Amino acid sequence: MYNETEIIKDTTELGPDGELVINMGPQHPATHGVLHLVVTLNGETIKKIEPHLGYIHRSIEKMCESLTYRQFIYVTSRMDYLSSHINNTACALLVEKGMQIEVPERAKVVRTILNELTRIASHELWIGAMAMDLGAFTPFFYAFREREMITDIMEDTCGARLTMNYIVPGGLMYDIHPEFQTKVKAFVKQFKEKVTEYEDLVTGNVIFQSRTKGVGVLTTADAISYGCTGPVARASGVSCDMRKIAPYDAYDRVEFDEIIETDGDSFTRYLVRVKEMNQSIRIIEQLIDNIPEGEFVGKTKNVLKLAKGEFYQRVETARGELGVYIVSEGGTTPYRIKFRSPGFSNLSVLDHISKGSKIGDLMATMGTLDLVIPDIDR
Repeated sequence: MYNETEIIKDTTELGPDGELVINMGPQHPATHGVLHLVVTLNGETIKKIEPHLGYIHRSIEKMCESLTYRQFIYVTSRMDYLSSHINNTACALLVEKGMQIEVPERAKVVRTILNELTRIASHELWIGAMAMDLGAFTPFFYAFREREMITDIMEDTCGARLTMNYIVPGGLMYDIHPEFQTKVKAFVKQFKEKVTEYEDLVTGNVIFQSRTKGVGVLTTADAISYGCTGPVARASGVSCDMRKIAPYDAYDRVEFDEIIETDGDSFTRYLVRVKEMNQSIRIIEQLIDNIPEGEFVGKTKNVLKLAKGEFYQRVETARGELGVYIVSEGGTTPYRIKFRSPGFSNLSVLDHISKGSKIGDLMATMGTLDLVIPDIDR
C-alpha cells in the first residue's frame, strides 16, 4: 500500500515533468503493419511521438538492382500492397519512357480503369478499418461488400486479389476477361446506390465527428514543409494530384475534380477520400464503354536494356505521390534504384500534429494518415 509521499516520489521518477514513456506496438503484420511508436505523455497529453520503423524492411531497392527491367516491377506490389496496380504502372511507365516504347491505346485505358478500381478498393478498406479503430464495427462489413466486387474483378483479370503483377512494359500481360466490362458496370451501379450508407453510418455520425473534427490539424504550410502528398496534403489545401499535374496513361482524356479541402483535420482527411471515390467512379464511367479495340501490349524486345542515364517517373497512388528513380549504366538491370513512397513523408507529420492532444485522439490522427507500413519500410 502506497502513502501519498511515495506516490509523488514514484511519479517524479518517471521524468523531470512527471512524463511517462509508453510503447505502442510493434503490432503483428495482420493489423495495419508493424509500426512501433514510443509515446511520451504528461498525464494523458501527448508530448512526443517517435516512430520506430524497419520491422519488415526487406531491402526491396537493393533487390531490384539484381532484377531485370521486367522483373523488378512486381517487387513493388509488395510495398504498398493496396496500390499494387498503380505501383506496377509507375515502374512500367518509367521503362517505357526510357526505352521509348509505344503503348497501345487499349492498354492505356485498361490500366487507368484498373488504377481507379485499385484506389476505390484501398479507400474502402481504409474506411472500414478507420471506423473500426474508433469503435464502429458495422462500416467494415459495408465497405468490404463493395470491395469484394473489385477483388473479384481483379481475380478474373489477372488471377490475383492483392499483389496483381499484371502490368508489363508496353501494356498488359494479357487481355482483359470477357466479362470485365459487365462486372465493372455492375460494381459502379451498386457503389452509386450504396455510397449513401457510408454517409449515414460514418460521415453523419455524431460520435465519429466528435472524435475527428479539430483533431490532428495539419496546416497548408506544414503539409508542404513535411512533403506530404495525396489525401493527407489535399485535406490541408495543397494541390498535388499527379493525375492532374503530370497526366499518364488515359488521365489526359477524362474529366474529374481534384478534391481539395482546407480544414486539415482528421475528419477532413476522411472526407477527401470519400469524395475521391466518387471521382474515381466518374473516371471509370467515362472509360468503361470506350475501351479501344486492338492490341493490349506493344512490341518490345525479349531483353530490355535502359539507356545509360537517370530516369524518374511519378504517379498518384491511393496514399499520394510514388516516385521511381533509376540510374542506368546501359545494362539489363538498374545500377541504382530509389522509391519515393508517400507513406514515409505522411508519417513524419504524426509527431507534429499530435503534440498537445490526448492519447485517445492518437488513433484518429494516425488512422487518417492511412499508413501502409511496407510502403514505408520497403
